[in-house]
Amino acid sequence: MLFRAFYALPKSIKGPDGKPVNALLGTANLILREVEKHDPRAVVLCFGPDAAEYRLELFPAYHADREAAFPDALGPQWEDSADFFGAFGWTVTASRDLEADDVLHSYAEKERKAGGKTLLMTGDRDMFQCASGSTKVLYVSTGKQGGQPMGPAEVKERYGIPPKLVPDLIALRGDPSDGIPGAKGVGEKTAVDLLRKHGSLEKVLASAIRETRPALRTALTGDRDLLLAFKDMATLRTERVSRPRDKRTDYRGAARAARERGMNRLAERLEEMGRARKR
Repeated sequence: MLFRAFYALPKSIKGPDGKPVNALLGTANLILREVEKHDPRAVVLCFGPDAAEYRLELFPAYHADREAAFPDALGPQWEDSADFFGAFGWTVTASRDLEADDVLHSYAEKERKAGGKTLLMTGDRDMFQCASGSTKVLYVSTGKQGGQPMGPAEVKERYGIPPKLVPDLIALRGDPSDGIPGAKGVGEKTAVDLLRKHGSLEKVLASAIRETRPALRTALTGDRDLLLAFKDMATLRTERVSRPRDKRTDYRGAARAARERGMNRLAERLEEMGRARKR
């Protein structure tokens, strides 16, 4: 969300110190829109390394094309994000070993086991594998429209496969944003057709020798181990997390934090939201 907001809003939006606050402002607006719409009992913001070590061990080229460093104007905002969003009464958590999507998945699993429900706000389609009866993915494709709720039915309608096969689809189709090439010459339609016919990547590979299309047969049989590694990379991990306690947004504290950073219009909006809550 911070990267999305940083590139969506002008860097001319600055705080009293003259440094940009566009990423913080945009992210706050994105999350607040969903908070007001869905009224969650708690909000958790997840951070993690850009590339988890286990994924790099499986495929060293993972995330190889991504920028090695933050843009200069984003770095200070990233460092300030825990203090800023903490003032909203939101939980900010980070993992040293797992990526943010893994941490999001961990919280969703924790909530599911406790009998609760989770909304995962993300712009990453890999997260569609989390969609279940207790978890919906709030997929953010642009900043102008809110998150699109994606449950199992919506994922199947979009891709033609259930959420549990999303890692299999990524392995076959590839994911350019993560540097995963997939099977040579296999696009999304072919990948979906194979998975609907066979039911999993493992079964696709087991039947590959009988594939009538020579190029596809070669792609599947020649890179079998690599394709299985791609599925492993795309499958989210879990780590131990604590279920967050009920904690509503602190509009007064958030408004104060916004004013300190020169976000006066946001502060006014937060103050009004706080007053509306008390009515």
